[in-house]
Amino acid sequence: MIDISSLVMSHSRIAIIVLALLISFFISLVNYFILDKEKMKEIREKQKKLQEEMNNHKDNPQKLMELQKEMFSHMGETMKHSLKPMLITFIPLIVVFSFMRNLMSTTDIASTWIWYYIGSSLVSSLIFRKLFKLP
Repeated sequence: MIDISSLVMSHSRIAIIVLALLISFFISLVNYFILDKEKMKEIREKQKKLQEEMNNHKDNPQKLMELQKEMFSHMGETMKHSLKPMLITFIPLIVVFSFMRNLMSTTDIASTWIWYYIGSSLVSSLIFRKLFKLP
């Protein structure tokens, strides 16, 4: 059986990058199955049109306020749809991060491991979002 802690100690940067890939994949997979992608695309289209309309009505404050109010209602709907996948992934991520924080505290990248994670997860998240065609 492979001892994970000794493997992480000897290859800490690679371990963080692999962890970021796995977590990003997990989050993207949950979003793929839980999110209503068509509804999210529709909301984003509406927000984009409202933004263009807001740019056209910069000189009319009353119309601008009306458009902003409509924009905020769409933002609330977006948050409502995003909440369920976020709740599903939150607890497992808390467990993984507490485990990794304890494990990484004794490695050579103890003070910078979070930055390796953030960079790797941003890149892998973008890739998985494109692969799964997520909004």
